[in-house]
Amino acid sequence: MAQVPQTFLDGLAVRTWCGLALRALGRARAEIDAINVYPVADGDTGTNLYLTVESAATAVEAVFAGYETRPGYETRPAGPSLADVVRAMAHGALIGARGNSGTILAQLLRGMAQVLAADGAEPRCDGPALRLALRRAADSARQARAAHEGARAALAATPAQLSVLAAAGVVDAGGSGLVAVLGALVEACTGEAVDAGPDRTAPTPNALPEAEAEAEPGTDAETDAASDAETGACAPADAGGPAFEVIYLLEADDTAVARLRTRLDALGDSLVVVGGDGLWNVHVHVDDAGAAVEAGVEAGRPYRIRITHFGLGDVHTGGPRPPRERAQRAVVAVVPGQGLAELYTEAGATTVLARPGEPPASGELLAAVRRAHAREVVLLPNDAELRDTAAAAAEQARTEGVRVALIPTRSAVQGIAALAVSEPGRRFDEDVVQMTSAAGATRYAEVVVAEHRSWTTAGICQAGDVLGLIDGDVAVIGADVTATAETVLDRMLQAGGELVTLVIGDEAPETVAGHLETRVRESYLAVDTAVYRGGHQGALLLIGVE
Repeated sequence: MAQVPQTFLDGLAVRTWCGLALRALGRARAEIDAINVYPVADGDTGTNLYLTVESAATAVEAVFAGYETRPGYETRPAGPSLADVVRAMAHGALIGARGNSGTILAQLLRGMAQVLAADGAEPRCDGPALRLALRRAADSARQARAAHEGARAALAATPAQLSVLAAAGVVDAGGSGLVAVLGALVEACTGEAVDAGPDRTAPTPNALPEAEAEAEPGTDAETDAASDAETGACAPADAGGPAFEVIYLLEADDTAVARLRTRLDALGDSLVVVGGDGLWNVHVHVDDAGAAVEAGVEAGRPYRIRITHFGLGDVHTGGPRPPRERAQRAVVAVVPGQGLAELYTEAGATTVLARPGEPPASGELLAAVRRAHAREVVLLPNDAELRDTAAAAAEQARTEGVRVALIPTRSAVQGIAALAVSEPGRRFDEDVVQMTSAAGATRYAEVVVAEHRSWTTAGICQAGDVLGLIDGDVAVIGADVTATAETVLDRMLQAGGELVTLVIGDEAPETVAGHLETRVRESYLAVDTAVYRGGHQGALLLIGVE
């Protein structure tokens, strides 16, 4: 639904902005991950920006929740103040910042908050005040729409600034994410959705690389650093660059942080230190991760320490692990629930958990391929909408010397069928053919509850109706979970089958599995049934028929 146009920014508009930005990054996350080639091609820029904005949005929601529980809330319909909301947004982004791009975004939001939450600031801001806030966040921006338009133009020019982008035929990943965030700001203020920007994969002739930005918060230098993030200033990419990304939160005073910047600058590159008032987010790429953490200990109290080895995708809180021998073959699979994750893991697969409503990005799949540490990998996305994401991860893994085969499984039950026939001792191509054949021979279905009224291939459904989807299309609309599941199963078995696989979600009725097992046993001779617990998997029930 379109937002109501307004000519000012208040606390409610900031809340709307956070929600729109989160949804925009959610839609663009996989594509941004796929074009992440600078400064490190680790396929996680979209994910890092999403998680950073998610932390900011969570903090904003907490402010509104606290306001609405205060006595007399009904007599104060205006909501929490703009100052309280933007402070929460900036703080949430600071403590939740992920990666180089997320840390820079947190710095930009802090710059805005310093203006909008300053002593004596108005309870809501108009165009000129927002222009000043955006100027503090990024010196070249003039107002919400102008900032978005300028960022789009600058984004289209990034390949001309960085040869690594031109060679890959993409625009800058971090810049692409910031365009999405600014577009959400325009929509929050005007109620009008904006153009998503230039084709992210087009080799267009500059803006927002995941830049090095070093400056004291609240100073003109900080504004210049934010501006540098928009105009392309960053340490040069190098195939033989630092091996580790080190991120931590730090409690320290300004003087200690100034010394820390000097120390970390000598250790590596892509250094971003953002924060103030005693709390800082530190990000740097180095070869000596231990020295980067020790520098933080000398400056104050570091915590939430996160160290990632770019080569192995290893995330931990200590020094680098010694290299281990690669396995010959591995299976990497996306699974929708913890129960299925345990089942796949027992069968020898490396899993990526897909949270309901939050599909994994290519960076997460690539990290799983690296974690599997095998010469040959079979990738099972188990979702039709993840095929492009999985393809991007597979392509990146191949550039790292891993032989990857993507089997386009569209459901976790197809993945189970593929995994069941896998034989590591068989030639890779033969194994892939057999797994692909088993998955293709498995029809799949799911039983879910409709969230809203809509048109479907089986007619109009109302919110709360039980839907039975067969091979991705709504085939049954019912009122009862067990009855709908039985109808779906009967339709699937009309074409024959030898094995029925049932994956029961936590929200499904306790009796549904037993009822369907009895139905198969009494009505379909020589058909076996296998039942698994899927946990919190989104769907009430997954059904596979082989």
